[in-house]
Amino acid sequence: MNKRFLGKIEVSDIGMGCMAFSHGYGQIPSEQYSIEAIRDAYNFGCTFFDTAEVYSPNLEGIGHNELIVGKALKDVRDKVVIATKLFLKSSEVVNGDVYSAIKKHLLGSMKRLQVKMVDLYYLHRISDVPTEEIAKAMGKLINEGLIRGWGLSQVDVDVISKAHKITPVSAVQNLYSIVERDCEEKVIPYCIENNIGFVPFSPIASGLLSGKITTSTEFEKYDDVRNWVPQLTKENISGNKPIVDLIQKLAKQKGATPAQISLAWMLKKYPTNLVPIPGSKNKGRILENLGASKVQLTDSELKEFENELNKLKVYGHRGLTH
Repeated sequence: MNKRFLGKIEVSDIGMGCMAFSHGYGQIPSEQYSIEAIRDAYNFGCTFFDTAEVYSPNLEGIGHNELIVGKALKDVRDKVVIATKLFLKSSEVVNGDVYSAIKKHLLGSMKRLQVKMVDLYYLHRISDVPTEEIAKAMGKLINEGLIRGWGLSQVDVDVISKAHKITPVSAVQNLYSIVERDCEEKVIPYCIENNIGFVPFSPIASGLLSGKITTSTEFEKYDDVRNWVPQLTKENISGNKPIVDLIQKLAKQKGATPAQISLAWMLKKYPTNLVPIPGSKNKGRILENLGASKVQLTDSELKEFENELNKLKVYGHRGLTH
C-alpha cells in the first residue's frame, strides 16, 4: 500500500476502522475472527488501525475493541500506528486538573492495547471541558512520550484552530464521504494548509456507497447504527440511487468495486493528507476496501465524475452533529 502522513506520523494511505468488531453493525464476530481479520489487514499492507475506549457492544462498558486490537497487533507493534480515543466530561476534572483526568483514560487504553505509547490519541467529541485545556494536556503527554500525536473528531475549523495554536494537531477525524461533503469547504483546506492529517470515518456511508444496500435491506435490530444513519432510510436509499449508479458506472470502467471507487475518489481528490478508515466486520470486505489503494483515477476521470456528481441531490444529511 502507499504511504501518507498525519502530521509527522507515517501511515498506509487507507487505514482500518476496527469499531465493527465490537459495536455498530449488529451481531459481532468472535474474538478470534476479529483478530484474524486485523492481522489479514496488516499482512495486506495496512499499518494504521483505529479504535476507541467506548467501542463495546451497544456502547455498554469500556475497552472491548481496544482489547481485540491489542491482542491482534502485539507481535507487530513497532510496525503499526494505533489510534484510540477518549471522551472527557467536566465532572471527571478535579480542581481543574485536565491533564490527570486525560492521563487516567490514556493509561487504561495503553493497558488494554498492550502498548507503552499510543501513536495517535483523539478527543472523541468536544464537551464542556475547554479545548485549550485539552490541547495543553495533550502537549504534556507528548513531551512525556506517552503519545506521539493527538487529534480531534467531529470538529469545525474554530475548534481545530484553537487547539492547534497550543499543541500542533496531528489529525482530524470527521465524517466525510461522497454523500457527506461539508468538510470540503473549510476543514480540509485548513488541515492541508496547516499540515494536519484528515481522517474520514464512514467513507462508504455505512455501506450505502458499496451498492449492496437496497430499499429491501433489513438492518439488524440490536446495536446497528444503520437504523439511524440519515441516508439509509428506505426513502433516502431510493433517492440516493442515482449517486450509487454513478459510482457503479465508474467502478465498471475501472474494473473496481463501488466501495473502492468511493475511497479512490477521495484519495485522488486530496493526495497528500487524507487517509480514510473504512470499517467492516467482514474479512473479505476489509481487504476489498484496502484494495482501493491500487485504484488510480486520472484527472479527467475525477473531473467527469465530479461534474456528474454535482448535478445530483443527496438525500439525508448527518454533518458534524454526531
